[in-house]
Amino acid sequence: MPDRTLAQSPIASTVDFAAEGIQHGFLRLPYSRDDSAWGSVMVPITVVRCGEGPTALLTGGNHGDEYEGPIALFDLARSLKLEEVGGAVIIIPAMNYPAFLAGTRTSPIDKGNMNRSFPGAPDGTVTQKIADYFQRTLLPLADIVLDFHSGGKTLDFLPFCAAHILPNKEQEARSFELVRAFGAPYSMKMLEIDAVGMYDTAAEEMGKIFITTELGGGGTATAKSAGIAKAGVANVLKAAGILKGMVKGVETTWLDMPDGNCFSFAEDGGLIEPIYDLGNTVKKNDVVAHIYPVGRTGAEPLEVKAKMDGILTARHFPGLVKPGDCVSVVATIEPA
Repeated sequence: MPDRTLAQSPIASTVDFAAEGIQHGFLRLPYSRDDSAWGSVMVPITVVRCGEGPTALLTGGNHGDEYEGPIALFDLARSLKLEEVGGAVIIIPAMNYPAFLAGTRTSPIDKGNMNRSFPGAPDGTVTQKIADYFQRTLLPLADIVLDFHSGGKTLDFLPFCAAHILPNKEQEARSFELVRAFGAPYSMKMLEIDAVGMYDTAAEEMGKIFITTELGGGGTATAKSAGIAKAGVANVLKAAGILKGMVKGVETTWLDMPDGNCFSFAEDGGLIEPIYDLGNTVKKNDVVAHIYPVGRTGAEPLEVKAKMDGILTARHFPGLVKPGDCVSVVATIEPA
């Protein structure tokens, strides 16, 4: 069988990543479909390069129903001044562009979850081809990667910036320095429950400084959450020495997700009643939600309990829940 890793990416960039100046363009992926036989997926991109310095790769819309990142990055792409930059900034506001246009977590074309599609494949589905381009072309260019997330339509989060505990402690320390610089109300030592195929992992395995966020949810953005995103990305670029200016320091509360006991899941479907709000303190075995059966009246609700002490950091957002859905996430408060 041919080695798929040797195949060329079908994606062509209309920007020159090595050129000085400000460029607005597209990553063009040929995509033949019913309404356009020789059509393309056109992913917007901005590249700003001025002199020597690090390169930051900034992405939003990894999941298409998460909006703080796209807001911050479309704004940055139009407002960034060349004379303010030392190094390079690659801005992709909507990484999974088909999902972003559809307002869905996964791509409407192939149901691909971009954040579970790495390292991708140049001859795979549309989502896999985009992931492959990031894996082989964009990530190698970057020193620092900031990937914006929020809860999408199904989760709601306390607003936090996060990095992972890593085997390479120097890489880990530099990542948490940028988490602190981002200046979200909360800063998280992140645990993933489904890390296979993640963009995070692809970047970290290359030795990149990788940070991410969860800045709200419910399939929308607020003035507060969008403001946190916009201020945070500017702070990160300043802390990295790419953007001129001083980091605007703010107080942040450090959180930790130490193990799988952070998560509580629904074992039955039904109508969910939150018992605690985000930011509330909970104790182990506290009931964090009721799930009412909806097929009949008079039935007792299922109790969903916290598995550890901490604060409620994330919750299921829609009013109805399905078996297996994450109902709540509890994190511990750590020393600053």
